[in-house]
Parts: sequence; C-alpha cells; structure tokens
Amino acid sequence: MERPISEAVTPPGEEGEEHPLKATAAELPLLPGVYRFLDREGKPLYVGKAKQLRKRVLSYFRGGDAPSPAIPARIRVMLGQAVGLEIAVTDSENDALVLEANLIRALKPRYNVLLKDDKSFPFLRLTTDHPFPRLDLYRGSRREGGRFFGPYPSVVAVRETLRWLQRIFPIRQCEDGEFSRRQRPCLQFQIGRCAAPCCQRIDAEAYGQVIREVTLFLEGRDHQLVAGLRQSMWHAAEARRFEEAARLRDRITAVEHVQERRRLAPNLPADSRGDLDVIAISQGEGRSAIQVFYIRGGINLGNRGFFPDNTDGVGAEEVLRAFLTQYYPRDPSRIPPRILLDRPLADAEWLAETLGALRTAKVELHAPQRGGLRQLVTMAKSNADESLHRLLSGRESQRRLLAELGELLGMEHPPERIEVYDISHIQDSHPVGSLIVFGPQGFIPAGYRRFSLEGESAADDTARMASVLGRRFAHLRDEPEAAHGEAEWPDLILLDGGRGQLNAVLEVAHDLGISGLALAALAKGPERNAGRERLFLLGVEEPVILPETSPLLFLLQKIRDEAHRFAVGYHRLRRQKAARRSALDEIPGIGPQRKKALLKQLGSVRAIRESTPEDLTRIAGIPPKLATLILQTLNEET
Repeated sequence: MERPISEAVTPPGEEGEEHPLKATAAELPLLPGVYRFLDREGKPLYVGKAKQLRKRVLSYFRGGDAPSPAIPARIRVMLGQAVGLEIAVTDSENDALVLEANLIRALKPRYNVLLKDDKSFPFLRLTTDHPFPRLDLYRGSRREGGRFFGPYPSVVAVRETLRWLQRIFPIRQCEDGEFSRRQRPCLQFQIGRCAAPCCQRIDAEAYGQVIREVTLFLEGRDHQLVAGLRQSMWHAAEARRFEEAARLRDRITAVEHVQERRRLAPNLPADSRGDLDVIAISQGEGRSAIQVFYIRGGINLGNRGFFPDNTDGVGAEEVLRAFLTQYYPRDPSRIPPRILLDRPLADAEWLAETLGALRTAKVELHAPQRGGLRQLVTMAKSNADESLHRLLSGRESQRRLLAELGELLGMEHPPERIEVYDISHIQDSHPVGSLIVFGPQGFIPAGYRRFSLEGESAADDTARMASVLGRRFAHLRDEPEAAHGEAEWPDLILLDGGRGQLNAVLEVAHDLGISGLALAALAKGPERNAGRERLFLLGVEEPVILPETSPLLFLLQKIRDEAHRFAVGYHRLRRQKAARRSALDEIPGIGPQRKKALLKQLGSVRAIRESTPEDLTRIAGIPPKLATLILQTLNEET
C-alpha cells in the first residue's frame, strides 16, 4: 500500500542546518518498502527500497543534520533538491524489490541508475494446441500457451536456430490457417524440410517422434538424442529400410555438427552445462557497459550488451546490483538457476533469495575466481570491455562530426538535439510522417514521434512536411513545460527533402511567430543516388555537396536512413491495418478476438461464408444467433 508521508515545500537547509526531511524520515515505520524523494514540483528524483524504511532513509543524514558525506556525490546533489518524501509499505523486501523495479521503469527518476530494456526477449515457441505442432519465433507475454525455449538475445539468434532445425528435422513451418487449407505438399516437402502432415504424408505418432527429437535438441540433451537416433538407424538397417537408415545417419551427423559449434568448450566442468547467465561489467569515462551471455543446456545462445544511464560516479558493484534488480524482475522467466558475476556483491545472498522467490525455484549468484567457470566470466568481461571501447569511440567520433556539422551550418555550438523528419506513402495512399531524434549519445528512441496524415488535403510531400512541422511547432510553443523533454526545442531540424520542403517549413515557422530555428534539408542526388546527397541550407543559394568519402556525409546518411526506416515502418503498419479490415469488421458482435478465432480456424472470409452455422458454433465464443448473423451478412454482400 502507498502512503504519502511528506510534501515539504521549504527548501533544503544550508550547510549546518537540519534538512527538512530528516524529521520526516525519523517518523517512518520499521517495515519493508519503497521510498521516493520528490522535487519541488512533486516529480520523483530517486527511488529506493529498504528492509526497514526508517533506518534506510535516516542513513542519508547519518553523522549530522546535513546529507552524509559518505554517500555518493550524485545522491548528495539529489538530497539538495529533495523537498518531499513518499513511501509504499510492502509485505516483504522481495515485494519491495519488484515494486522498486517497476517504479524506476515507469518514473525514470533522474538520479537512479536506469536500465533501458524496453524490448521483450524473443523465444522459440513449440505450439501445443494442435495435433501437428510447429515451431515459431515468439515475443510477448506468452499468455497464448505453448512450450517456450530461450530467452534468446536477439531475433537473429532465434532465426539462425530455426534454420538449423529446419535443415535437420522435417517439422512444419506454415501457419494453422494455411495448414488447414493446403491440399498438396508445398516446396518445403519437396526439398526434404517438412514431412507434409497437412497432406497426411506422416501420421501423428511419427510426427510426435520428430517433435520429441526437436525438444531434446533445444534442451541441449543431444547425447540422449543422438543415442536414440542411432538406435533407430540400426533398427531400420536391420529391417533393410536403407533409405530411412541413411536419413537418420545424416540427421545424426547434422545434430553433432551443429551442437559442436554451439556447445561450450569441452574442458569446462559438468555443472557449467546447465542453464545459467554470465554477467560482467566494464566502466570508463562515466559510462558503464554490461554484457550478458545466455547459456541454456550448456549451449551458448549468444550475448547482449546493456548501457545503463546515470552511472557517472557510480561504482561498478552498485551499477551491477541496480542492473540485477531492474533486469530480472521485469520478466521472471529470464531468471536461470545460476547467475555468474565478474565480481562478488555484498548482498548476493539476499539477491539470490529474492530472485529465487520470483522464479519459484532456487537461484545461485556466484563470482567464480578460478577454474572453468572463471573462463566464462573472463569471456563476458572481455566482451564488456570491447563494447565499452566501441561506445566511447563512437561517442567521441559523433561529437567531432556534430561539431563539424555545427560549423558548416554556422551554429554557435554543436547541435545537442537534432530532430529529423520524413514522409512516407505509396502513390499518396496512407501518408504518414515521422520524427526521430539524434544527439551526441546516438539515437534517442524516447523522442520518436509518428504523424498520421490521412484525411488531410495536402497535395504533395512538401505540403505534408509543412503540415507535420506545423503540428510539431504548435506543440512546442503551446506546451513548453511538457514532462520528460516532450516539448524540448531542437538545436537543429533536418528534413528529408530539398529546397521546397525547407521553404515550406520556414513559412510555417514564420506564420506561427517562431524564429531563430536552425533548419537544413538533405536530398538524394540525381536518380536518388546515395552518396551524392545535397544539403540545402538557409540563406545559401547553392546546395552543399559533401565528398562521397566524407565521415560527416556518412553520419547524415545514417540519420536520414533511420528516419526513413521509422516512417516506412509506420506506413507499413497503417497499410497492413487497412488490408486486415474485412466484412467481418462490420458485423455487430464480432470483435478482434472472435475475428482472430474465425480466421485462424477457417483461414479466410470466403471459407467462413461457405461454412454452416454448426461449423461456426464449434468455434469458441460464437453462439448460434451470431453464427446465423455472420452467414447472412456475408452472403448478402456477394
């Protein structure tokens, strides 16, 4: 339960004076929970958890009335701005950890170490609601059911595994709708990558054996898998089914080859061949890089890098602890039974107990100092060092290029925030606009915005660009204090287009009474040839053409291409949404779930139209009256 404790409005005391929140802290309960320091406007500055709230919050003022000099400098600065305090009492410290992670993710307090991990991890899913299961890539909450394998660090890793599996095991790849409609085997059957269960070329029992083999492969139990395949091969040979024996022999060879490439070094101890994560951190120049290797069944599924924010002046142990407490509670299915760290943590035992409660099974946190497990940690540490080096090198290079861009545009200072705009459509259908943000740290996805232009009377891309910027300028002008930098003015606006777009946007700014903007437009060269871009500037008659080998040109191309990718993605989404609309959308009582169930079972509107009311009522959620209405409506339209 959440319990507001103080909304102090007096400024923090000067040196030697009592901090206004110290007395408030002394009144807190000796219970577990989460505390939030608030600024003058009530926005959270810092979120923390505690076994005992009173003791933890009072520790910020230990040794005197002012903030303790023993705490980090950034926290002392935070306390100098804090004028309010809120708490939320929880039933246990484990609950406090989960609540803290959720609040940090939602509120993004300025002085917390922040882990940007908004993307869910992909899994391999084996469906269990069909007599002939299939494997597919899955990302989401996993509420649809099935058997999941992973997590994998990236979609690329999942697709690579799928390609291996399809070369070894003849498991079906088609969606359920296509499976139900198919009358003859597809090309995958012809090349030996599917057993064609859709056309009864394999029975359920034989296909189930293939599924069991796939499961053993994904669980890393390849020794058991190979032993079973060898036994089947010899049985087939003894029965003089030599073609079948040859196929099994080839499958054994493929399994051994693939698993040898993916398996960890054979000299590692046996207990390293289960499920575990290996985590290491590297720090330098105020930044931190964390590498996580995902090992499942002794197989290295790959690694992923993380670069938490607000780590300047924060020790490696504290950053690592913040990573663990924010990363794993978001999705307990990520938590393996063992986590290897590159350094010991003071509260490792409590963290392990808390993560174990989330996983509902024992979790071990261990910092190995020697032996084979240390080799895994060393591997992760070298990757963390390399990723930090690339980050710092890229940041410094980008700063130099942004300084060069500022000089080219005649700006007093290098741009810190560049907003890039693009328009996307196909023959004027479903037009959309996009905004991306770029700075010295790279792209800033939190600042990305999308603009729907359907229904507007804009005649061409120039008018559409003017419309998008008009909406953006109006928002910036009317909401100057929007939260989280929503209305932060850009240092430079870069348009995907030429002189026409530049003049149109300049006219919009003039009509709105906005002046002093830095504007530029980047257009492709003749025949839209990348590498011969022209940069149009305000007050300069001729466009600037950068050398084809110019690093600044490469940076501008990268920024422009990201804006184009984002715009095209939104346009594709709008187009697909329009294409998915059908006659079913006009029938009262048919919502997204029923529509999905109908199309999944029957495959198309035409197949639904040709069904009987009894066919439709066998689908979950379709009552007899609605089934009759569906058929009447669809048949009236033909």
